Amino acid sequence: MTPRESLDAVAHHDLCFGCGIANLFGLQMEVERDGDHVAGRFFVKQDHGGRSAVAHPGVLAAALEEAISLVAAPPGDRAYTRRLELDFDAGAALGTYVQVEASVERREGDDVWVTAVARAVDGTALARARGLIASAAADA
Repeated sequence: MTPRESLDAVAHHDLCFGCGIANLFGLQMEVERDGDHVAGRFFVKQDHGGRSAVAHPGVLAAALEEAISLVAAPPGDRAYTRRLELDFDAGAALGTYVQVEASVERREGDDVWVTAVARAVDGTALARARGLIASAAADA
């Protein structure tokens, strides 16, 4: 069974840059939820290239934000990323998979703090993030 067929696979919509399976230029991340934790992966395509043979750092940032938003709010919720803090440790090689995980750190009313990490298949940390997801209802 593939992650897309799993009952706990999560995605925003088919054209989402991060998790959309129909967005050929996107990450096409496969993500599964387990309570307040998500884990998934994406393939670093040649189109994601930045400097010599590694992904543009924005690709890792997008993947981390995607995981953060998927774990913080259920699909269809009008939540949005209010803050995203990033630390980059290493480049993601083109033609490889990157594993992404995110976990809810705490919930305070309509705000959800989440931490995330992107790793190479060998476990090397590529980037870490901390994000604040807020409900759109909180700004109404």
